[in-house]
Amino acid sequence: MKSLIVERDDAIVVLRLNRPERRNAIDQDFMLEIERAALALRDDEACRAVIICGEGPHFSVGADLAPASATPAPPSSLLMRRRSLELGARLMRAIQEIPQPTIASVHGVAAGAGACIASAADFRVASRSARVSYGEVRLGMSLMWNALPVCVSLVGPARAKQMLMSGALFEAPLLERWGFFDEIVPEGDLARTALAWAQRYASLPPVPVQMIKKSVNAVAGALDRSIMHMDADQFLLTQSTEDFAEAVAAFLEKRPGSYRGT
Repeated sequence: MKSLIVERDDAIVVLRLNRPERRNAIDQDFMLEIERAALALRDDEACRAVIICGEGPHFSVGADLAPASATPAPPSSLLMRRRSLELGARLMRAIQEIPQPTIASVHGVAAGAGACIASAADFRVASRSARVSYGEVRLGMSLMWNALPVCVSLVGPARAKQMLMSGALFEAPLLERWGFFDEIVPEGDLARTALAWAQRYASLPPVPVQMIKKSVNAVAGALDRSIMHMDADQFLLTQSTEDFAEAVAAFLEKRPGSYRGT
């Protein structure tokens, strides 16, 4: 794989986001690599727990919006554009449906797609200086990837609205109080803490652990897909607005945007 390192430490598999030169920004190729690695874990009998972490100073700053991104140009037809936009929801499902317990180890910034990937794990540990943002609204778009219900489940409706409607960066101590993070530790202790979480679940009988995970996810997300099946269409709508073009230009030019609701 080009942008994802897959490591094994006995019964624990580590999925390491590895584009530090791009702050682990996520393009389409990267998404496909993570999806393939997640799906492969279904056939990995020896794996008992999974850690998802990032190389470099950040977990992941989100989608790669730079012109130099390796992400292919979107398909020209509306039909194929819509199918392409469903990749994020597929990726979220692939992570959520990893049979083994998953721990996201978050440091630096986890924004946009990075926040979605972290939220898809079963547990989240973070350094005290970590910050999380669902910044899509600041780019004139709605949250995709069927990730909205996951955020609501973690922090509740009012706090989810704060995170999703503001697009602001939220500090780790606050997010621990809200329930997004399960534990926060000093930066130097993060890798050791994530490993301890993984070892805790890897040491237990795998059949009941994995059955419980599947059942809890089924109860918590019973209506998610039926409610969120239109999020790709909502993105296509926002992508067609003048505000979307202005928001992306303002982001790349590092200036405030000017929005008219058009």
